[in-house]
Amino acid sequence: MKSNQTRREFLKAGSSALALAALVPNGFAEENIPVKRRPLKKGYMMSTFPKGKGNLSWLEKFQMLKDAGFDGAEPPSHVDPKEILKARDATGLAIASVVAGPHTRAMSSAAPSTRSKGADGLKQALRDAKVYGASSVLCIAGNVDERASYAETWDRTREEIGKCIPMAEALGVKIAVENVWNNFLLSPLEAVRFVDEFKSPAVGWHFDVGNVISIGWPEQWIQILGPRIQKVHIKEFSRKKMNEEGLRKGFEVEYFAGDNDWPAVMKALDAVGYNGWCILEPACGPCQETLSSEEFLKKVSTDLDKILAS
Repeated sequence: MKSNQTRREFLKAGSSALALAALVPNGFAEENIPVKRRPLKKGYMMSTFPKGKGNLSWLEKFQMLKDAGFDGAEPPSHVDPKEILKARDATGLAIASVVAGPHTRAMSSAAPSTRSKGADGLKQALRDAKVYGASSVLCIAGNVDERASYAETWDRTREEIGKCIPMAEALGVKIAVENVWNNFLLSPLEAVRFVDEFKSPAVGWHFDVGNVISIGWPEQWIQILGPRIQKVHIKEFSRKKMNEEGLRKGFEVEYFAGDNDWPAVMKALDAVGYNGWCILEPACGPCQETLSSEEFLKKVSTDLDKILAS
């Protein structure tokens, strides 16, 4: 009788331990459990590609991303399309998005000719995206400063983006406005108004997680932007470093060492039904100085897997 009781207690204890291990990701069996991440696509912003190996071809860069476990890349506009297509086709990586670059900041200029150049840059990005098979382009909506007031930037950028909408609609490529440090569109409610007043499905939002931490909380932006979000930039930021060392120093931190609440961010994306690209824009942490380019890419790729599984 005593022996049977001991056996039952042993089996009960064993079952409880297994159940606990299944529920707690950091339990004793963690090393044997593969990371299960959301079915979101992993991209990499090419302007943040590590420079450790010098001047690499697009094909070499794409292959390194492929080897590190990425699904796609986000190149800038105004580069040789043949080289991008060659790299895309040889590696099987998709083009997640195209960055229109600094051109679109010019859309808030007081000079009409300069604003037109900004719109022309956006149009070129749209054409590039169509060639590459990307569904959207990243657009910076001007820049507020002592030369361009907030109201002027609102009116001027809306006018220039409006000129590009017919092309975007014809090509089937969306203009995705990004929240950047341009002193403009500083709240999610304002961002929603800016997008919605175009009354076109060709205009949406390219949400940068790290760029809002100095003024708010990413998960709150996501909840308000909702289906307007076309792409997501995954970037870290530390309020502590910002406060102690200067505003831009906040970016010089590795993933999970900053103030992003990644589970809250991912939960918010789940809630709004986002199922697209999460494009890594790596932080400038110390590991970039100690790791090779290949090691760095594999590290941040693993970091992104962990974020997507949060």
